[in-house]
Amino acid sequence: MEVQEAVKASRSVSKYKPTPIPEDKVQAVVSAARMAPSAENLQPWKFVAVTDEDLKRRLSGACTNGKHLPDAPMIFIACARLDEAEATVGGYMNSYPVDVGMAMSYLTLAAISHGLGTAWVFSFNEEKVREALRIPADVAKVVAMTPLGIPESWEPPAGRKPPGELLSYNGYE
Repeated sequence: MEVQEAVKASRSVSKYKPTPIPEDKVQAVVSAARMAPSAENLQPWKFVAVTDEDLKRRLSGACTNGKHLPDAPMIFIACARLDEAEATVGGYMNSYPVDVGMAMSYLTLAAISHGLGTAWVFSFNEEKVREALRIPADVAKVVAMTPLGIPESWEPPAGRKPPGELLSYNGYE
């Protein structure tokens, strides 16, 4: 599948088949994520793949709208490695939100190209997620998570703004 096809095929999956994900596909999506650009090429991310049913339920409980998480055969938790991120970009922020976001985008597109689906989860209690997965607070920050599996049904595609609303030339308009 070409990149543009994967971008157009991207949908939030609301229901997953219980079929386990073959290890070669897991490795393929992680391999794609590791190719994402990052500030100074520091690659300050680590993914935790969760397949344990009890852990999936705990993670679901840590989310505002995570009721579909336990149905997926796997949940990926995207963490930022704080000591590996660029401390300041643009003069005001750490690089990890953008760096990990890029890696998650690559992971998502790779999943689509392998017949898998995702649905980014951003609304969660980080402390509960860290506790469930033993993620040390002084080492890593939980940035996002996504269920991963073979799609059974999708959310209807959200409308998109036209390019003219998103693009200006030679200045901000």
